[in-house]
Amino acid sequence: MVTLVNLRAYWRFFVVARQFLPLLLAYARDRRRYLLFGGRRQVDRETQVRRAEHLLSSLLTLGPTFIKLGQLLSTRPDVLPKAYIDVLSSLQDDVPPADWADARVVLEEELGPVAETFDEFDTDPISGASLGQVYRAKVRGQDVAVKVRRPGVESLVEADLRVIKWSLPLLMRFVGEARAFSLENLADEFAKTIREEMDYNREARMLTEIRANFADFDGVRIPAVLDDYSDARVLTMEYVAGTKINDVERLDELGIDRSHIAETLQETYLQMIIEDGVFHADPHPGNLAVTDDGTIVFYDFGMSGRVDEFIQDRIVEFYIAVANQDIDGILDSLIAIGTLSPEADRDVMGDVMELAIADARGDDIEQYRVNQIISQIEDSIYEFPFRLPANLALVLRVATVVEGVCVTLDGDFDFIETATSYLTEQGYREESVKQYVEETGEQAWESAQSMLRVPPKLEHTLDRAQRGNLTLQVELNDQKGVIDRLAKRIVYGLVFSFSLLSTAYLYQGASLYAAGVSAVIGIIGGILLWLSFRDRKGIRAQPQFTRQNMRKRRED
Repeated sequence: MVTLVNLRAYWRFFVVARQFLPLLLAYARDRRRYLLFGGRRQVDRETQVRRAEHLLSSLLTLGPTFIKLGQLLSTRPDVLPKAYIDVLSSLQDDVPPADWADARVVLEEELGPVAETFDEFDTDPISGASLGQVYRAKVRGQDVAVKVRRPGVESLVEADLRVIKWSLPLLMRFVGEARAFSLENLADEFAKTIREEMDYNREARMLTEIRANFADFDGVRIPAVLDDYSDARVLTMEYVAGTKINDVERLDELGIDRSHIAETLQETYLQMIIEDGVFHADPHPGNLAVTDDGTIVFYDFGMSGRVDEFIQDRIVEFYIAVANQDIDGILDSLIAIGTLSPEADRDVMGDVMELAIADARGDDIEQYRVNQIISQIEDSIYEFPFRLPANLALVLRVATVVEGVCVTLDGDFDFIETATSYLTEQGYREESVKQYVEETGEQAWESAQSMLRVPPKLEHTLDRAQRGNLTLQVELNDQKGVIDRLAKRIVYGLVFSFSLLSTAYLYQGASLYAAGVSAVIGIIGGILLWLSFRDRKGIRAQPQFTRQNMRKRRED
């Protein structure tokens, strides 16, 4: 079996390489215009969009694994520019259904003969995806939905995962150090995620846990799992019919309050992420429906995630800071989560946050959308060497997709108002105020103590300075080696200059051999000096993320 997977992986490697080779060559020319030499090329947004569309076409051609990879990439602004994120966000997990005969083999290997296991079974799938497809059936008189893993997908996925692993060292050569780190983490995360999604036992556990969390929530319905009819490759759930959540005309015909549906959906996800720590991570309209009485139905828990308590607390802090327009609070939350480097320029990032909020809110200070704020944050994530924690990427995706669904239901939907009301009702904002008061009291007490301690110390220091007995120890932090490179350039320059003078003097004195040696030393010094200035790690200021280029990017 391992040998067959390896052989398939070798073949897939050549197939994948053929698809991606044009893009890799384009990226190589961006760094070296003529591959081996030449300067960098500037890539405009139109070129990025064209390349992103080529990437999208390649992912669709390569099949299930790479479709899933594209979906994951669309949640990672720390890996790809925004133009790519926008194009890949349209990638749908929709492929032609497998033949019933092949699907039946999987079903019967797990549960036994179809005719003996089910009362009725409709062999035409009601939905299909890259990893599995869903059929309607009846068991013990109950309508059920049967999700069957796509035949042969395991070996294809394992082969493709090996191809991705083999390709990583090559891809690392086309990205910077920070994104190389993110890319490597992304590969590990993707392998874990896609294997989890193929494990229907795990999906059943996640679905059951989330269902229990909403047992007393009247506005939400999550199908129950039929454990006796489920296994690692087959998942049988109760069938719950409903209107697709973005079918607004049908919802209006049913007299359903769409604004209430949007509010309920948002509150549901806030509870999942902030309180429960386990959430449905694929809230596109195909996985959400509304029953005739206005209850929201959730389907397909293959993509789901967990959030630990630390991240939950930081997300609450982020939401409260956004609601209060507290720029420092937003930055502190992003740093604590691990999204923003502590070394980032807070003034620059503060400008980014201020501009994002100002651009998004319009005339009414409360009327701005979180997806616009996140969009600006995503832009800054790519501009700066940021890293996005794996589960936070899912949370970010959920926030943007859910807000998009809510706006479809209600064009005036205000995410911030809903989130603020929810946090207030649950006591989070009150707790935040208490914590702030406590911290302020502690700081005041510490300041008072410092006021008592500082004068004696200051007097002692001034006495030592007056006696000439004051020493000052300075530690120079030069992690990037700027001073070292500057010193080398001075030395190379001195060697080059001195050699030029020596060569001229010795040549005039008819000492040709000595003049030749001096000339060689001068040439070596000159080459080293030239190379030091050609070094990409030279002493050059990096362009900052300013209001001006933010506006320019939004105009583009």
